[in-house]
Amino acid sequence: MAKVMTMSHRLVIMRHSKSSWAEPEPDHARPLNKRGHRDGKAAGQWLAENIGPVDHVLCSTATRTRLTWERAQAGGAVAKDVHYHDEIYETEVSYFEHLILRLPESVGTALFVGHWPGVVELAHHFGAEDEHPGWAQMDKKFPTSAIAVLEFDTPWKTLADDLARLTDFVIPRG
Repeated sequence: MAKVMTMSHRLVIMRHSKSSWAEPEPDHARPLNKRGHRDGKAAGQWLAENIGPVDHVLCSTATRTRLTWERAQAGGAVAKDVHYHDEIYETEVSYFEHLILRLPESVGTALFVGHWPGVVELAHHFGAEDEHPGWAQMDKKFPTSAIAVLEFDTPWKTLADDLARLTDFVIPRG
């Protein structure tokens, strides 16, 4: 009987860059501030240098997440497909988990651009905590522009609690 090979996958989880409180905008419409623009570009540089091309981006519809992805692209990040989802804005993991579990197997690397606390909850949901120092950093704070990288060897549709391993946690700054 032939052995079935499972494709390795990466789920890259990124919190939006620093947003501005200078104008009385509704929360969903808040733009990035100057630091957010710099850090978003730095995050894109890190993604380009350490992750490479992303197959699929799942991004919140909030202005600050959309602008974060734009700044990441300015820093060199590249993606084949980008999809914006209302479910990622101010909801719990259970509301956007289905977006990840429905990804096609052709997606090797997916980037999730969202908000706190959803980003840290998502990492804890799928990631198996071990001695990686990123877990302690993440538990202390998952700051703006931070990126967690989870890897796993199961199909997207069978990704479940504690199946992925944390391979990186970085806080790019510009």
